Amino acid sequence: MKRITSLLAATTILATPAMAEMLDLEKDELTFGFIKLTDMAPLAVAYEQGYFDDEGLFVTLEAQANWKVLLDGVIDGQLDGAHMLAGQPLAATIGYGTEAHIITPFSMDLNGNGITVSNQIWSEMKPHIPHDDAGKPIHPISASALKPVVDDYKDQGKPFNMGMVFPVSTHNYELRYWLAAGGLEPGFYSPENITGQIGADVLLSVTPPPQMPATMEAGTIYGYCVGEPWNQQAVAKGIGVPVITDYELWKNNPEKVFGLNAEFAEQYPNTTLAVTKALIRAAMWLDENDNANREAAVEILSQPEYVGADYDVIAASMTGTFEYEKGDVRAVPDFNVFFRYNATYPFYSDAVWYLTQMRRWGQISEAKPDSWYDEVAKSVYKPEIYLEAAKMLVDEGLANEADFPWDSDGYKAPTPSEDIIDGIAYDGRTPNAYLESLPIGLKGDQRVVGTEIQG
Repeated sequence: MKRITSLLAATTILATPAMAEMLDLEKDELTFGFIKLTDMAPLAVAYEQGYFDDEGLFVTLEAQANWKVLLDGVIDGQLDGAHMLAGQPLAATIGYGTEAHIITPFSMDLNGNGITVSNQIWSEMKPHIPHDDAGKPIHPISASALKPVVDDYKDQGKPFNMGMVFPVSTHNYELRYWLAAGGLEPGFYSPENITGQIGADVLLSVTPPPQMPATMEAGTIYGYCVGEPWNQQAVAKGIGVPVITDYELWKNNPEKVFGLNAEFAEQYPNTTLAVTKALIRAAMWLDENDNANREAAVEILSQPEYVGADYDVIAASMTGTFEYEKGDVRAVPDFNVFFRYNATYPFYSDAVWYLTQMRRWGQISEAKPDSWYDEVAKSVYKPEIYLEAAKMLVDEGLANEADFPWDSDGYKAPTPSEDIIDGIAYDGRTPNAYLESLPIGLKGDQRVVGTEIQG
């Protein structure tokens, strides 16, 4: 891969620090996988900025066809680690889908997704959306504006199809959350029926991220939830309108993780630490000095070996703004967060939220005690590895001690109701109480039997 050294030299603001302390690496030649999305940036930056090199690591980055291929590559050892959907290590560890013990010592980012609808659906939604004095839609836009459209399609006997990227993706759960908050049923899973469409008003199906715009343009789906740059690509092509970002859905929500096979981390502990150190440095670089390096990051990501979308399309969301309806550009400085707000720390409470959504929609078919959620979170999310890597960076003068949550018990303070679109607070310490508070979805001992919810 070509290193864009002249560009990066011009944008790197830190003085050259002391050389990183070299660990005794058990394995130094590594291959990491990723999907062509903006939030793979820490991997690309760690490579291009030489942070992997500083740790004595010889890394190859390989784009993968889809999330299943990527996960299988990590499980069978073709990949040493990967940019992953946060739900993938959790689902694999509890045996939903492919079974394997996958861990994460590093969270890749916060926010970064959007929900886009086709131009036709947007025109049908607009009469149900409040507008300001200048005639612009008032954000955030609730799925209640979509409900009369879906109801009309249902009356006509037409299925209303939308896309998400994988059954255990943030995008699946965010799209479901938005729909449910607006009074629409996104459907349930059962052990016998894994379509996720039981009792659904809106039928959700899997489409790989880069194919979302074309699939919508072809009329196969009417909208989708995906990471960038594939919402902005719809705007650039004039085929769709992003109606909400996940920052508006849930302020500073957790997104991707870096996933490793647990056996890899056990067999190569120093290598795992070295990788985590390099990724932390990349995340710091992405956010430092109020995102001063973002234009350089966009230049990196626009290269064909990484995301490969046009510079302007990636920059439209990554440099502090987001374009909704064509020409409606708004400031969203935290649309992509890679380091601030402890974005890279693997919080147990983030893992618990994903598990609650798996339970809410029937992917976890039976009720579990709060202690189970805690145990699974701790078996997958590894803040102890993260903090050991962070301490080494601080000792080497490469990071500031104040930037890390040394005293955290792994759980964030509860997310207040005003930061979530449905006004329902989230506390990772009490997952069953949280599930009970959600008006749509499984709770208590309920389970899906056939096409009915029982219990």
